[in-house]
Amino acid sequence: MNSVLTIEQSRLEEERTGKKAWKKWGPYLTERQWGTVREDYSTGGDAWNYFTHDQARSRTYRWGEEGLGGISDDRQHLCFALALWNGKDPILKERLFGLTNSEGNHGEDVKEYYFYLDSTPTHSYMKYLYKYPQAAFPYADLVDTNRRRSRNEYEYELLDTGVFNDNRYFDVFVEYAKGGPEDILVRITAENRGPDEAELHLLPTLWFRNDWASWIVIPSSKPNLRQVEGQEGIATVSATQERIGDYTFACEGNVSLLFTDNETNRQKLGLEGENESRYLKDGINDYVVNGQQDAVNPEMNGTKMAAHYHQKIGPGQAATIRLRLSAQPAANENGKATHAVFGEEFDRIFSERLQEADEFYRSVTPPSVSEDTAAVMRQALAGMLWSKQYYYFDGQQWLKEHKAHPLYFGSRPFRNSEWFHMLNEDIISMPDKWEYPWYAAWDLAFHTLPLSIVDPDFAKQQMKLMLRGVYLHPSGQLPAYEWNFSDVNPPVHAWATLFLHRTEQAMCGEVDMEFLKLAFNKLVLNFTWWVNRKDRFGKNVFEGGFLGLDNIGVFDRSAPLPTGGYLEQADGTAWMALFTQNMAELAVELAAEDIIYEDMVLKFVEHFYFIAAAMNRPSQDSMWDEEDGFYYDLLRLPDGSAQRLKVRSIVGLLPLCATTLTEQWQRDRIPRVMAHLEERLIHMPELLEGIHPIGPGHYGVDGRGIMALVNPDRLRRILSKMLDENEFLSPYGIRSLSKYHQEHPFIFNVEGQEFRVDYLPAESNTGMFGGNSNWRGPVWMPVNALIIRALLQFYLYYGDNFKIECPTGSGNLMNLFEVSKEIGNRLTRIFTRDKNGQRPVYGGTDKFQNDPYWREYILFYEYFHGDNGAGLGASHQTGWTGLVAKIIQLFGSMDEKQILEAGKRGAFIHREEKASEVTG
Repeated sequence: MNSVLTIEQSRLEEERTGKKAWKKWGPYLTERQWGTVREDYSTGGDAWNYFTHDQARSRTYRWGEEGLGGISDDRQHLCFALALWNGKDPILKERLFGLTNSEGNHGEDVKEYYFYLDSTPTHSYMKYLYKYPQAAFPYADLVDTNRRRSRNEYEYELLDTGVFNDNRYFDVFVEYAKGGPEDILVRITAENRGPDEAELHLLPTLWFRNDWASWIVIPSSKPNLRQVEGQEGIATVSATQERIGDYTFACEGNVSLLFTDNETNRQKLGLEGENESRYLKDGINDYVVNGQQDAVNPEMNGTKMAAHYHQKIGPGQAATIRLRLSAQPAANENGKATHAVFGEEFDRIFSERLQEADEFYRSVTPPSVSEDTAAVMRQALAGMLWSKQYYYFDGQQWLKEHKAHPLYFGSRPFRNSEWFHMLNEDIISMPDKWEYPWYAAWDLAFHTLPLSIVDPDFAKQQMKLMLRGVYLHPSGQLPAYEWNFSDVNPPVHAWATLFLHRTEQAMCGEVDMEFLKLAFNKLVLNFTWWVNRKDRFGKNVFEGGFLGLDNIGVFDRSAPLPTGGYLEQADGTAWMALFTQNMAELAVELAAEDIIYEDMVLKFVEHFYFIAAAMNRPSQDSMWDEEDGFYYDLLRLPDGSAQRLKVRSIVGLLPLCATTLTEQWQRDRIPRVMAHLEERLIHMPELLEGIHPIGPGHYGVDGRGIMALVNPDRLRRILSKMLDENEFLSPYGIRSLSKYHQEHPFIFNVEGQEFRVDYLPAESNTGMFGGNSNWRGPVWMPVNALIIRALLQFYLYYGDNFKIECPTGSGNLMNLFEVSKEIGNRLTRIFTRDKNGQRPVYGGTDKFQNDPYWREYILFYEYFHGDNGAGLGASHQTGWTGLVAKIIQLFGSMDEKQILEAGKRGAFIHREEKASEVTG
């Protein structure tokens, strides 16, 4: 590996060693605080309707802040974002608009066009784009039309309203460059794409999160923003707050400044009590839009302010404003300017930071990939970095305020009442800062893979967060997400921990034993929770409920079954088998330094054998269906009978993913364990039935062993379906449900009521889980990544000794590296231009496909149409769809020969002159 660091990597090193706090400021504002559980103080838990978008401009938040293209410090004391007004809207555009769960025909959905174009990991350079219509924003039309549409119809999007016709909109670019850790330069450029001159009000806004209110447990003293004398031609504001000190906000030009307070307008909202201030949160809106002169403070101070730039921009023309937020004072004791705020230095810093960002991304992007593919990878990583968010939740306080804390108010049923131990206040990688502006535990595990490309330290820190005592429940359960922390997510965190360990091992040649021990010991608690809570009868088969796969089953797997009885889940059991493998491998690493962990290796390997034997038992009521050659959930009925629910879905492919190599060096490290396991298998040979052969005589390439739920015959039979284009293999990856069910829906009748599963390549046609998620046909990136990982594990074992038709029936034989790369290429193809210059992600949307001002900007959706690759679900869920960046990097860096050569230590390690790449 090249020891010469890029400038951005040097900043990361300064951050890691505590020399400079380069990450103190970043894109930590959410894009929707309204409608979140934390802000919900209703009696019935109706978060969407308790705190609405319409209330948000007048009502102070309790737990966080939001804004357009905004930034804040890492405790969100001081916030900056952009507000806009086109002279026609009924309100300022201060926040993104979207439909609530009850308004959208497929659940909640943001109805805006915005793009994360660039970011370095320290946020030394960032770029964001918001497309703002010049006509009045069609708020009512979006709500009314979507409400009228059925679940079988397309969603009504902002482009469909005609508001962008004739290109009558502004492209508003927001760029940030850091002159130092606490010196943030801001450049906002508005370009008129329309045919006529148009009016635009630009209102860059600075405000303090309200942490001085009476409801705060330990309130701060009230902070202050006030206009001060600055350099000539620069409007200057002093920002003072006891917890972060003093900042100076400089606005280029003789621009008017508007001041108010971040306080609720109780009178306007019909709330009890008196307003805390004469000047309120919606004061700037009322001044600009409604002309209320007395809505802002003439004394030029408050806790919220905006600079009011009123522009008229000609067709094809642009207007730029420059701002600077700095911990440096505006002037010294003699009133002299301390530094040139704007001018040549300002432009030079922007130019340098962009060059440094380019240099950084060249260092992590495989040189073999095309320019278009490299741009997709960079935007995916930018989306990951922009999706960081300050998240604050004090479970103790929140439950007390709701009179639902079980230690004080009894045990009445209430959302998240058992999570009163929680005190979350961190910067966390979010799935999406509008639709999912809260962390999700299993999403976060997948986030760490692409994040490790650009910031391995942040990726490790994210994994540690979920295992801390203020997140992890005392019972050992990981918190799922704030709508219901007690929901059960797949246990992928040991796998992610192992991945991060291998990545660091390859990049640095070092092992962070402290991280491994911390993660392993906490994951033991989580594993024990699974065994105690989700293995109903101690049979080593597991339930778990929906397990993140929402509507994949014929029934809602998180609710009591209409048949009575219970499910033995093929996916839950497979996840646990993978969990045991990952924990065993982590224990082998730890045993190198501490022999006490040898017993843990034994524990987890034996547990894998027990799970495998239970899942593969040769009986009529096992999950494996010999006739179909596939795994299914098993329905256990109250009368003691059992029935397979023969839905061909990801549920039946996940057993393939419970596959892990054992290297010779690993076996040599634990001879006592190996001897004990050999003795165990002599006494219990039935443990070997159904699983992949192991032990002497069954070693693969380079002496590798393998732990796998599926034996070679079952592997072939599962793959024959998975690689069949009439079943799972889409042109754009592996479908979540077989296309077989398009002509052959699975139907189950219970007392005259029909339950069915059809192949639905696009949106869901049911309201299950809110109707905004669909595992009945679309392509999902995270499970595809797990399948790729499993295929590579099998390839490292078999090499060219195992080939299979891909696609099934084509006569084209591939080894499993080639199969994995084919799937990876199909996933990447979702975003890159095809031979006609079209990007499948945008389907038939002409504006995105052909307009030069739209076609280069990529959205990373939640999931993708199973037949044509069009983006579906949350439009900005870069969180786990950002995995495409890791897939691009992996297959752009390594061929099959290099994979085999680099397969030591159970990782795919490839050292080049400029980078080392790993997948776990």
